[in-house]
Amino acid sequence: MATPHFTVHQPATLEEALDLLGRHRASVKLLAGGTDLIMKLRAGATSADHLVSLNRVGGLNRINYQDEDGLVLGAGARISDVAAHPEVRKHYPALAHACSVMATTQIRNMGTVAGNLANAAPSADTAAPLLAYRGSVVLVERGGRRQVKLEEFFKGPGLTVLEPMEILEAIRVPVPPNRAGSCYLRLSARSQVDIAAVGVAGFLALDLDGCMMGVRLALASVAPTPVRCPEAEALLEGQRPDPQLLARAAVACVRAARPIDDVRATANYRRAMVQVLAGRVLQKSLAMAQGGAQ
Repeated sequence: MATPHFTVHQPATLEEALDLLGRHRASVKLLAGGTDLIMKLRAGATSADHLVSLNRVGGLNRINYQDEDGLVLGAGARISDVAAHPEVRKHYPALAHACSVMATTQIRNMGTVAGNLANAAPSADTAAPLLAYRGSVVLVERGGRRQVKLEEFFKGPGLTVLEPMEILEAIRVPVPPNRAGSCYLRLSARSQVDIAAVGVAGFLALDLDGCMMGVRLALASVAPTPVRCPEAEALLEGQRPDPQLLARAAVACVRAARPIDDVRATANYRRAMVQVLAGRVLQKSLAMAQGGAQ
């Protein structure tokens, strides 16, 4: 299918990009990796007369980690670069793994983590780990900036709180505590590079007495948006690790899911696999927190 005609603008600063958004308004889209946007334009699922590329905006491709401030991913940070970054692999292994297994090599080399979030697909592979890590997004407009928790960012399939004249400038993730573990697992019924039919991410830390704290579990592809599992988290918080308790929490994760039947999997399959993957994620995260192999 032929790509429709549009004009590409390549601003050098964030201020120029915001000015272009304001100038063209309803007929403009932001372009970073373009792996989703170009396909939607070709399919007629969206339209735009102007594309504002963020690829030449200084600083947007940054991947910075500081022990005091945590991780900052600029809007232009490529998925493959995040997957390979040593500090991401060390401190945020669930995110690094998600970035390394999603889609294809070509898409990982072009696509951005910010774009994966802003696209707001329920199956977004980076969303579940970032929810588990208490990530937030920095949104900028000409009037200023605001920081939004990721769990408040998604509003529905393809829908976020991002306003038409705002740009997702960066993703921020706090420093994980010591003695912490995290994991992300996904399943696709057809192939590894296909969109995930089920995804589960988990994070937990251990206090000095060996009790679990800061437990967070998140699901992808099983609800209209990526979701947290508050019931399962509450079951584990402050408790000593126990196989039966972990199993109960895995069952509780199923109650947070609202899956549908589609070409990738049935709702019943998704529910069953949420329980299986949640159990494995918790076991792996616990082993990591206790000093086991990552």
